[in-house]
Amino acid sequence: MTNANYSLYQPANTFVFASKSKMDKDPDVVIAGVPFDLATSGRPGARFAPTAIRQASANLGWEQRRHPWKFSLRRKLKIADVGDVNFSHGDAPGAMQSVREHISKVMDLGAIPFTFGGDHLVTLPVLQAMVAKRGPVALLHFDAHTDDYSGGSEFDHGSVFYHAREQGLLLDGKVMQLGIRTDHSSKTPFEVIPAEQLWHAKATDIAERIKQTMGDAPVYLTFDIDCIDPAFAPGTGTPVIGGLSPHFILELLRQLQGLNFVGMDVVEVCPAYDHSQITSLLAATLTTDMLYLLACQKV
Repeated sequence: MTNANYSLYQPANTFVFASKSKMDKDPDVVIAGVPFDLATSGRPGARFAPTAIRQASANLGWEQRRHPWKFSLRRKLKIADVGDVNFSHGDAPGAMQSVREHISKVMDLGAIPFTFGGDHLVTLPVLQAMVAKRGPVALLHFDAHTDDYSGGSEFDHGSVFYHAREQGLLLDGKVMQLGIRTDHSSKTPFEVIPAEQLWHAKATDIAERIKQTMGDAPVYLTFDIDCIDPAFAPGTGTPVIGGLSPHFILELLRQLQGLNFVGMDVVEVCPAYDHSQITSLLAATLTTDMLYLLACQKV
């Protein structure tokens, strides 16, 4: 646990649709950045993503409601941006503990956590803290990689979901991985939909398949930006050619209304390799549509 002189959060700029808050105003959703990339196997720099995503979001705030949604996000959802989770430089275990403490606080409020990575390892402590409060969750995972590799260490962004399933964090039969286009085991217990199966698929068909699998289970949505082809998202640490297009992903996300989302993240944006902020803008746009999904499920 943190000591009395340690602040769990450090100041940051604010996502455009959120208010800067210390979680004292009964939020529906709490955004926090986790500027961590010590688990990266490729190009480092994802620690700078929370700032870059928030900066790029300024391009989205001028509309009263985002096209094609029919309502204003600000009027439907109370979103608090608490800044970035704080931890000591180079302290991977301490960083993971800080994330768990943050998620625990968010859940105690009855709010939904939305996390900006950082590399994909940050998803593991999020899941650990959520499951400690509510039990295992379903997983909807967009990525170029399964991140289910058993050969990695505890602090490896490529082994996140291996450890998650070994720790019993995920519901059996309710894990879907979309956009995969790297080597993966045929014996995986997860439902993998490779990128090549999505190149010519209809978003509506894939959305229906997701809904049938997930049912009314609590769903955690994790979006690794390298799911998108690097032609559209060059700013990432482990780019893989042959990815999905932004318009397919946006159409698919908008078809997922009705799922019971309990948490979300966007990870692996690496601003140092971006061009004209297009990857950060894409991440901010995906975040906005994901927040609209959360607004749709609010009673």
